Amino acid sequence: MTEALPFDVTSVDDVAANRDEVVSAVQSHAGTIARELAILQGGDYGQETFKTRRGKWTLKYEAGALQYLRFKGKSGGETYVVSTKQPPEPKPLATAMQDYPAFVEAYNDHVEGLDGVLDDVPTEFPDVTTTETIVADRDRLVETIREVSNTIAGELNRFDGEYGTFAQRVGGTRWELKWDGPQVSYLRVGGEGGIYLLSQYEPPSAPDVRELAAEFPAFVEAYNDYVEELEVDLQQISLGDVA
Repeated sequence: MTEALPFDVTSVDDVAANRDEVVSAVQSHAGTIARELAILQGGDYGQETFKTRRGKWTLKYEAGALQYLRFKGKSGGETYVVSTKQPPEPKPLATAMQDYPAFVEAYNDHVEGLDGVLDDVPTEFPDVTTTETIVADRDRLVETIREVSNTIAGELNRFDGEYGTFAQRVGGTRWELKWDGPQVSYLRVGGEGGIYLLSQYEPPSAPDVRELAAEFPAFVEAYNDYVEELEVDLQQISLGDVA
């Protein structure tokens, strides 16, 4: 039988309970500050540091809830008064809590310093010019280009297959028309990564239309030249010698 050692072990239950009570109270109180900061800063995530005579406090919040409150004294060392990991040691906690009222005062000063900061900000703004006319002109030009391109697509479909691409250089820039049946799929200017003057998705921007629409007739002429050259080539083929 083992005899008990003749030493008393002091229980830490009371100290731990007092520590946990302090941390819980701070978590609730500083949690209010965290929510107010989230509202003030306009986001669910962030942090703020407040300087006091004895050191500085950093409060971090996520989704508007307090994540940690850290005290770093000027003499060195830091204490996570509140954290999502482990509770602080009682002695560093006691040291930090001596400065906690100064932290709250620094937060209050921070908020009060913003009082009236927006008083002189104007809430009347210049009228916004409508783009309605520009968009209407853009859509009209694009629709005309689409109609002509559909005609080209129909011709290409008739003599060159159900689908494919037709490309020509206009002023040194590559223009490419893709057709699927008698309809144009896209008209792209500038090769891969270029500007889609026509597509199945969104319309081009008005500046792009302004820049490229003037070159579109040259693309149509390039297509016409291609057809005429093809016609001449085919006419030169003779089947007279075929047995």
